[in-house]
Amino acid sequence: MRQKVTIVIPAYNEGDNCVVMADSLDGVFARLPYDHNVIFVDDGSADNTLEVLEKLSERPNVGYLSFSRNFGHQAALMAGLAASDGDCTISMDCDMQHPPCLIERMLELWQEGYEVVYTRRMEDRRLSLFKRLSSRMFYRVLNSLSSVKLEDGAADFRLTDRAVTDTLASLDENEPFIRGLVSWIGFRQCSIAYNPGERVAGQSKYTLGKMVKLAVEGVTSFSVRPLHIATWVGFAMALIGVAGIPYVIWSFVTGHAMAGWSSLMVTVIFFCGVQLIMTGIMGIYLGKLFVGSKHRPRYIIRKSSIK
Repeated sequence: MRQKVTIVIPAYNEGDNCVVMADSLDGVFARLPYDHNVIFVDDGSADNTLEVLEKLSERPNVGYLSFSRNFGHQAALMAGLAASDGDCTISMDCDMQHPPCLIERMLELWQEGYEVVYTRRMEDRRLSLFKRLSSRMFYRVLNSLSSVKLEDGAADFRLTDRAVTDTLASLDENEPFIRGLVSWIGFRQCSIAYNPGERVAGQSKYTLGKMVKLAVEGVTSFSVRPLHIATWVGFAMALIGVAGIPYVIWSFVTGHAMAGWSSLMVTVIFFCGVQLIMTGIMGIYLGKLFVGSKHRPRYIIRKSSIK
């Protein structure tokens, strides 16, 4: 009996790319000894993505889930994993920058016994210097502050075995960071390096703000190290304050005038800034607990072609 592969593809305002993606996957699997189905997850798109997916779902191997609003890329991936019924699941983006031609090699490694085959994006010289530097910074900050380690360029283009897919789908994460979860759960893993393809249409949905948000989610989901750092910074600031006491006493005793208004204001502003940063770090963790305590669903499916 032929094994089945499920392809999960989040789509946010990708109406011009969905058909191209489905056709490309059909071409890849036409020469492979596997059955396959494709699950598109419409993440609350504002363009014609849903209409395109409704038409595509007339094909026997294509289905879709449509969210009631935009819940985010990670939530869309989790929804696709939960709906997958394949012996293995491959998640990839809808813009053709994750090359479908890599799927054959991923499946070969899966047959060799690897339960997770993830990909590492090689540096794309076509991107701006700022984009490349911010991407490097993302992984360095994440690896230095969190307990999970990700290779530079680790992408959401990956294959997971049925057991891994079920494990990921069962995790009760309110704000999942799937790259970190895949590293955390273990199993037998290997990676493939790839050069990103050309985006067919539209623009990248991962802005700098979303990258920063993703990094914060990754760090706070897997480590309390920022809280430890905040504590040590607090101690350091306190010691600096204590070290200044002898100077203040000496100034009063000797009659020397202390620094003027400008230096005083700079000092006050600096310490207030440090305090606000530490309060913000604690607030992020408390906020995650508050949101998690409500037990709201990660996403709401408004419409689906999957029975």
